[in-house]
Amino acid sequence: MAGARLPKAMTKAQIESFFEVLSDRITPETELNWKTPLDLTIAVVLSAQCTDKAVNKATAPMFKACRTPDDYINLGEEAVRERIKSIGLFRNKAKAIVGLCLAIRDQFSGEVPDNREDLQSLPGVGRKTANVILNVVFGQPTLAVDTHIFRVTNRIGMVRAKNPEATELALLKKIPEPYMRDAHNYLILHGRYTCKARKPLCGDCSVYDACNYRDKSS
Repeated sequence: MAGARLPKAMTKAQIESFFEVLSDRITPETELNWKTPLDLTIAVVLSAQCTDKAVNKATAPMFKACRTPDDYINLGEEAVRERIKSIGLFRNKAKAIVGLCLAIRDQFSGEVPDNREDLQSLPGVGRKTANVILNVVFGQPTLAVDTHIFRVTNRIGMVRAKNPEATELALLKKIPEPYMRDAHNYLILHGRYTCKARKPLCGDCSVYDACNYRDKSS
């Protein structure tokens, strides 16, 4: 945002309208493929600096072979690495996958934990990853601020923050309660397909009237 013209802060009414419209137009679901909490945890770890499409391509065959923490542990780090080598940072991610499976098996009775502290104790799981798991798997009103959410909410004047965590904390205070549960996916999908980084599709935007983006044009 450095050097950019800052947008006018959105009003409470604008924010309400923004989410009301998006809730009518967007199905709030992650685009990562998963069936179990372990699937989703592994998919989110793999998604760091990688597209959901690439993650889904890599996990499709792996999820057929691995359904429990023991499956990954028995497969071993080298074999996991081979299965995800199409993904960036695959060596570190393979190590994290085996490590988190060991922790889930040995510390959490084979179940993915449902709270932030325990989740963030797992290898490869930081605040953002924990927020995705808490939201998508356990239905908690959390926000994982990725590049899309950070860009969109600062661009349109919903918040004015310097980093993802500050953005998250600001959004938790501003998003209306009825939309809090699904706000994570509304914002990600809006940023991915409409409010794009280089050239936002303002002319096709359903929330154009609620947006304070300084450079929008039809």
